[in-house]
Amino acid sequence: MNETLQLLSRRRSSKAALLAAPGPSASELETILTIAARVPDHKRLVPWRFIVFEGEARAKFGEVLAETLVKEDREAPSAVRLETERQRFMRAPLVIAVISRVVETPGAPEIEQVLSCGAAAHSLCLAANATGYGTCWITEWYAFSAGVAAALGLAANERVAGFVYIGTETEKQPDRERPALTQIVTRWPG
Repeated sequence: MNETLQLLSRRRSSKAALLAAPGPSASELETILTIAARVPDHKRLVPWRFIVFEGEARAKFGEVLAETLVKEDREAPSAVRLETERQRFMRAPLVIAVISRVVETPGAPEIEQVLSCGAAAHSLCLAANATGYGTCWITEWYAFSAGVAAALGLAANERVAGFVYIGTETEKQPDRERPALTQIVTRWPG
């Protein structure tokens, strides 16, 4: 089996809390992002973009998360929950928001654009994995928050596809059961 197939056959998400420094260097990050941008993109619309959080920007965005939670949660969040939000992006040395950007264009349906964004997010993970880092693609409450979208400066046609946490795995995750091909593959009889 060649290296690419080996990587794909072993691909596994890491828990965000188990991703530590070091994260990718500047040149590794540039390579990872360049590869993430090499996905199918009908009509070259580039229906995605990336927002990188590193260094102190992670802690500053944690304050945004805590403030947004206070404004949007139905019940007043506990001090523990607020601290969790403040520390959320500190779980890994690098976090990248993957933003889906749908453009109304004849011949390029919305689903194609959204799937292109998903492919970019997955390629981002694979490129980081191939570089030796663990990844976790998360869509928790803050991916769907109007306040977080505003803080990120998202346009009306944009939304968060997820946040990809990247770092050095402190512990390997056991593989999980995958579906048997007999459960997910059929052949059209013609």
